[in-house]
Amino acid sequence: MTARPLHLTSARLIDGTGTGLLEGVTVMVEDGHIAGVDASGAPIPADAAQVDLGGRTLMPGLVDAHFHVTAFDMPRAFKGQDAIAPEVRHHLIAAGLRRMLRMGITTVRDVGAFGDDLLHARQAVRLGAILGPRILACGRIVSATSPGGRHFDGMYREADGPDEMRKATREQFRRGADFIKIMTTGARSCELENSSPLQMTRPELTTVVEEAHRMGYRVAAHCEGLDGTRLAIEEDVDTIEHGLELDRAPELLDELARSMRVLVPTLSCFFHVAENRDERWAPALVELAKRQRDEAHRTIEAALRAGVPLAMGFDSQPHGQNALELVRMSRAGLTPMQAIVAGTAGSAAACGLADHIGSITPGRVADLVVVDGDPLEDLALLLDEERIWLVLQAGRAVAGAGLDSELAGLRLAGSGADPVPALAGRPVS
Repeated sequence: MTARPLHLTSARLIDGTGTGLLEGVTVMVEDGHIAGVDASGAPIPADAAQVDLGGRTLMPGLVDAHFHVTAFDMPRAFKGQDAIAPEVRHHLIAAGLRRMLRMGITTVRDVGAFGDDLLHARQAVRLGAILGPRILACGRIVSATSPGGRHFDGMYREADGPDEMRKATREQFRRGADFIKIMTTGARSCELENSSPLQMTRPELTTVVEEAHRMGYRVAAHCEGLDGTRLAIEEDVDTIEHGLELDRAPELLDELARSMRVLVPTLSCFFHVAENRDERWAPALVELAKRQRDEAHRTIEAALRAGVPLAMGFDSQPHGQNALELVRMSRAGLTPMQAIVAGTAGSAAACGLADHIGSITPGRVADLVVVDGDPLEDLALLLDEERIWLVLQAGRAVAGAGLDSELAGLRLAGSGADPVPALAGRPVS
């Protein structure tokens, strides 16, 4: 049965396009999509449900374009208690996904998971067994044989030479990947790796990109050192992850801007390691992260000057605090509006879903967040659970402080089917 149309009235609208704030707006939702945006004050049709937002801020659902859903530490049992079974991870993953959705993260692109747990969680979300953001998964990260492959056991698919790289890429299609993730350089989170030199040869990287694009898949490239970043851009990868030395190469930033390819700067991961609050990181990695954090800030400043599209990538913990990346991006030079665009339309573009999500325009999927307050005045409101008043995913009311009180009858209203198409086989955009 088709759900009643829903009219969200008296909204302060941030539409995700960066065009500015609109007051007193009504947004119409029908069949999981945005049916219209109206500022004329026209009467509500008799057959429509209405939610008066009372001047609260309505914005697109947040999209995290660089996250590792399964990268957390299992709880430890006290002595004398039963050991915690590995199967408990599934419940912890589900809890993390619920937490993200509760905080307005309606889509997440997972750029590397341990084993198959994330693929199972993605299926559970799609089947409606658990609530969580829409998940895009890369399967295994395609990498040359490297220390990282041992350090992140179960996350990488190591391969050497063009033929092995082609097979490794095809294996991710077989696993049900939504996109391909590659390692052009080593990772700063592994002490035995050097992030400066190339970790893949040009023929290897060319083969992966060629195979992925031929089959309609996008490619995300881990790029820390400049050599790997340059090769990834030259070989037409779709998104640059980290890219923290790009401030040294303005010609590469100009090429990203010209081609409208997205940089995902992931400031929070460098903060996480540099601050070392749990005192678990190796001292050398802590010092490296401090230098990289500074370079990442310089890269964001240079990318802004060049007009490079940016996306939100938390790449840190805990689940649900993903919007901390937007706060940090604003401190690095983005205006609050630019930060929100990065976390909505910019991240949707990084995922290849700009035609479906990331903005409040007619025809887009109704992934929406209502914030009690003005995030343009204080982005930290996006980190306050009580200020996340309502979350809609594909037109369904799934979370929010309002659902615990006056909007209780709205919960899960709407169609259960996700109108965003599966990515496998989609043309690269």
